[in-house]
Amino acid sequence: MGATGLAADRDEYRVRLHEQPDEQIDAWAMEAMRDISIRRGVRAVLRDYRTATGVDDAGLERAFAAGGGPAAVVGRDEEGRLLVPSVTLWCLIPGTRSVVPGAREGLIEYLVENFEELVYV
Repeated sequence: MGATGLAADRDEYRVRLHEQPDEQIDAWAMEAMRDISIRRGVRAVLRDYRTATGVDDAGLERAFAAGGGPAAVVGRDEEGRLLVPSVTLWCLIPGTRSVVPGAREGLIEYLVENFEELVYV
């Protein structure tokens, strides 16, 4: 095990994540979204999620709704960026599984993208 407890670096972390069952990946992604939203904000979580999964705003909204997120809480900030309440970020995970092609790889990439953040938390 690396000095961080997770892995020595992003590459090793990615390999370890691929060894995990979907349920574990999902749980870690939900926890990461919660923790990162507290530290860096919901916009940072959504930006990283979009990058990792390759979805646009419409895809993000579909994943959110498919995961049980109430459409009425989806909004936009003063710059027009899509936002959802931090307490509903977890809805993205089951929604990603149901509507985003390559969901597992996207969720793993989300975790890898935030490797340094996870090590810090």
